[in-house]
Amino acid sequence: MEKELIEKLKKGIETIVPENGLEEKIALAEKENRPLIIKFGMDPTAPDLHLGHAVGLKKLREFQETGAQIVLLVGDFTAAIGDPTGRNTTRPPLTEEEIKVNAQTYLDQMGKVIDLSKNVKIVRNSDWLNKMNFGDVLKLLGKATLAQMLQRDDFAKRFAANIPISLHELVYPMMQGYDSVALNSDIEFGGRDQLFNCLVGKTLQESIMGKPVGQTVVSMPLLRGLDGEMKMSKSKNNYIGLTEPANDMFGKTMSIPDELLPEWIELTTNFDAETKANLIADLKNGAVNPMEIKKKVAKNIVTQYHDATAADEAEAFFYRQVQQKGFDDKSFEQVSIAGLPNEISLLDLCAHVNSKESKSALRRLIESGAVAIDGEKQTDAYMKITPTTGLKIKIGKRGFFELAD
Repeated sequence: MEKELIEKLKKGIETIVPENGLEEKIALAEKENRPLIIKFGMDPTAPDLHLGHAVGLKKLREFQETGAQIVLLVGDFTAAIGDPTGRNTTRPPLTEEEIKVNAQTYLDQMGKVIDLSKNVKIVRNSDWLNKMNFGDVLKLLGKATLAQMLQRDDFAKRFAANIPISLHELVYPMMQGYDSVALNSDIEFGGRDQLFNCLVGKTLQESIMGKPVGQTVVSMPLLRGLDGEMKMSKSKNNYIGLTEPANDMFGKTMSIPDELLPEWIELTTNFDAETKANLIADLKNGAVNPMEIKKKVAKNIVTQYHDATAADEAEAFFYRQVQQKGFDDKSFEQVSIAGLPNEISLLDLCAHVNSKESKSALRRLIESGAVAIDGEKQTDAYMKITPTTGLKIKIGKRGFFELAD
């Protein structure tokens, strides 16, 4: 592979272990006249992919376009027993049906970024982990020590804080590492928070398979979410899903803090390098209002996951809903009053028309003055409302609803 192409593949990658590992694995695959094998693990504990996941998927697509074999590993065995979440708790185990549904949803959404019909192999780690007997497991565990496992950051913090760590959680990195042995992967892609487990795979390839150098580990930057602080995560409710409606994608992008724009230009858009550099320069020198740059980012994101027409319509919708001042000029989503009592609290009414938000979040919106009934701001979450046809409700900046029969 040409040096220029390798440098292009390395662009945007946050961590490569070892530092020259990418070049070495590409050279090895070429020497053995075979495609590069890249492992990408999918944790089927939640069915939605978001823009944060897409950062790594886009880089995978670049490798795919060079002829690399992408192995999408569904961690169905590990999901069925529960695993460390990285948040000082143990993730609950899932049923076989939940795993099946979540994994299929993941694959469907991945198809928005990578070509699932080209150089892609889908495997489940239950295919080899289910075949291991107790003796096999003990031999595997003999390849690591407790001290090594406690080097994992969240384990170390829980141990120091006397927070329980189940023994099966300590085994989990070994199982994930063994996946790399079963797949004989050249490279494993993982988030920064998965670096420890990926390196276990490298070590096990060296000790079990006798490789002089195990798999190369590649991690991409973590995209910060809508709050501007935490990494994008469904559990933090600061994410934009890959299958969200175009209007929601556009509106949520417009809500990000201005200081996130350089990061989002680099990680979420598919502008060419020159366009990205010019947009970031315009931000730094104040040549363009950040709102205008944000609109370009929002349109680009919507175009990627929907199309250009949807992006234009989403921009127009945002103008009507947010930038245009008149309350009655907004587009109102029709919500049936069927089943509602003759009187209902404002909080319960808001929960009825906007079921996506939690009641605690809705209460905060009401108390902060972000809710209006027929154009009149209301701040009492428990005031009584008579739900009648035609009643118009505004929730937050973009939520406009009208009661209907």
